[in-house]
Amino acid sequence: MKRSIIKVDEEKCTGCGHCIPGCPEGALQIIDGKARLVSDLFCDGLGACIKECPFGAMTVEEREAEEYDEYKVMENVIQGGPNVIKAHLKHLKDHNQEEFLNQAIDFLKEKNMNIPDYEEKQPKLACGCPGTMTKTIERKTDHEISNVKLSSELNNWPIQLQLLNPNAPYLKNANLVIAADCTPFAYANFHQRFLKDKVLIMFCPKLDKTIDQYVEKLAEIFKNQDIQSVTIVHMEVPCCSGIEIIIKKALELAQKTIVIKDYTISISGEII
Repeated sequence: MKRSIIKVDEEKCTGCGHCIPGCPEGALQIIDGKARLVSDLFCDGLGACIKECPFGAMTVEEREAEEYDEYKVMENVIQGGPNVIKAHLKHLKDHNQEEFLNQAIDFLKEKNMNIPDYEEKQPKLACGCPGTMTKTIERKTDHEISNVKLSSELNNWPIQLQLLNPNAPYLKNANLVIAADCTPFAYANFHQRFLKDKVLIMFCPKLDKTIDQYVEKLAEIFKNQDIQSVTIVHMEVPCCSGIEIIIKKALELAQKTIVIKDYTISISGEII
């Protein structure tokens, strides 16, 4: 069957092992100094390990792979003890994998094993994603600015990738800022910090339903418009890291190598 599964770029992988704790399923091991996917059936393809890699060696690809098997995964997971079991259950819950989560809990019940408290203490919406956690952001001080007029640095329209024409003249030789939808609201200095002399493209890697079309459209832009550089701006929540995956897929499809700068914005509005 064809499905999403982790791919390791051996040239980028240093064997640091940061990805291993991010994969409680046991699909990854360090072998001969490199992270290796040791079993397709252990990999759920959700990409929890991607953000743990400091060298960008982990991506998700669509390919023929053995079907993921939750019961076989649990046989592997329970060997790691209660903390690994908890991490695996939380991983399934956070990614809204209810079917696999129920299978994992049934497995523990059949083995007469304790089910750890994997639920988030903070209220969340039904999807379980960390990006939906309700949070009040406390500001320590009020920032009052008098008699100061800030000018917009926006140089193009439209800005939503769904609406953008890949042959628009302003894209020629452009320096792109590709940003997740939430970033300009979270980061107060977005215009002055990121937009000056750049072309803005925006989309949501979690909620937009046209991701495959986005990859194709970005690939067309990269291939035909002589793009000079790409700056990625996304939020710290895990689902937002998908913007980097989409851009890398588009670059691969376009067979282009372009300088990329990647900025992560915290929910409180700081560059991490």
